[in-house]
Amino acid sequence: MTFVMMILASMLAAFFGSLVGLGGGMILVPILIILHNNVPGFEWATTQTIVGIALVAMIFTALSSLRAYMRIKTVDYKTGAILLTGTIPGSILGTWLNGTLDTTNFSLYFGIFLLLMFLLLFIDRDKLANKREPKANEKTRVFEVKGQTYTYHVSLLAGFFVSFVIGTLSSLFGIGGGIIAVPAMIILFNMPVQIATATSMFMVFFTSVFSTTAHAISGNILWEYTIFFIVGAILGGTLGSKVNQILKGRTLEWILKILIIIMAVQLIIGD
Repeated sequence: MTFVMMILASMLAAFFGSLVGLGGGMILVPILIILHNNVPGFEWATTQTIVGIALVAMIFTALSSLRAYMRIKTVDYKTGAILLTGTIPGSILGTWLNGTLDTTNFSLYFGIFLLLMFLLLFIDRDKLANKREPKANEKTRVFEVKGQTYTYHVSLLAGFFVSFVIGTLSSLFGIGGGIIAVPAMIILFNMPVQIATATSMFMVFFTSVFSTTAHAISGNILWEYTIFFIVGAILGGTLGSKVNQILKGRTLEWILKILIIIMAVQLIIGD
């Protein structure tokens, strides 16, 4: 029964994470914390092992959903590569911070973080994406999606800063960074929503790989349990990317907002 719960938890996180380009770690981590505190059979789920397994699961979540976005050609690979420049040093810092945190307060830390991310989701992405098109220069990106051309600027310095923050938080809390990357790409670079969402999954994949490597070196991943989360991540990520093309984005985001605030309150106030 415990193994079935692992697969279902990973499926749920991957499903919702792939819908809006968030990766799913911010859903899986609090689920595992709650299971650890309330369900027999999850005694192994310590702070470090939860984060490590969540990162592994996100690699396969990102791969599953990224394939769908690649087919409809909404991934900006060049911008994604720029935004990965600070991921490695950020992942190293996040892994170190994860090992120094007081584990008795980890639920509180993550609950507060989820609360902040809940507020971040209220950013009006469509309004931000509909700003006046910038004048062309050497930093201008021209991207075409379904016959419509989009123009936006990508700064290397801003990209490094964003990716460093994402890499740090990814290793610290076991998230893919999409919840930060998507709004950041829209706010800082005026990137269209659909391109930002797809490109964020490109980033989530590599961020998760780097962060997983750092945690594996630190011995934070219990590989005997990981296979069950990988299965759930593949199933949930594939299903989520398909549903993404059917349901309205706003509807999906409201479902995610409700789920996040419930988990945040649960983690902050305790059992």
